[in-house]
Amino acid sequence: MRRRYLTAISIAALIVAADLWTKRYAALHFVDSPRDVIGDFLGFTYTENPGAAFSSLQGAGPVLGVAAVVIVAFLLYALRVERPGIEVAAYGFVMGGALGNFADRLFRSEGFLSGNVIDWINLWVIPTFNFADTSITIAVGLLIVDAWNRR
Repeated sequence: MRRRYLTAISIAALIVAADLWTKRYAALHFVDSPRDVIGDFLGFTYTENPGAAFSSLQGAGPVLGVAAVVIVAFLLYALRVERPGIEVAAYGFVMGGALGNFADRLFRSEGFLSGNVIDWINLWVIPTFNFADTSITIAVGLLIVDAWNRR
């Protein structure tokens, strides 16, 4: 059990650190000067999102912040039971992504969890997102691969 917790929490901590660092970098370098990396396909820009993924649920920061805490608590509880390594890693990715965006809501807030989340990666037709969002997407991919392999 200790190994599952150590693995998931280590992954989560690395993701939170990378997410916060990249958001800080974006805040310092892309606010006034967005950058195109690969034409219109990939670019870096700075935006603030008061809602959820794809700019949905605008203004629901407090609800999303509480949901992040509940999700992390649920995943920590779920780690009590033996799980495949890929699932443990996916839980770490979800926790890291949830806590990365939670940190923005908490520390960039004038009210209870009402801070905007910094998004900075602009990919083709996908709305602007961040490293935390990417880690949650990776987790979903890992869980799909795991489920596919188990069938």
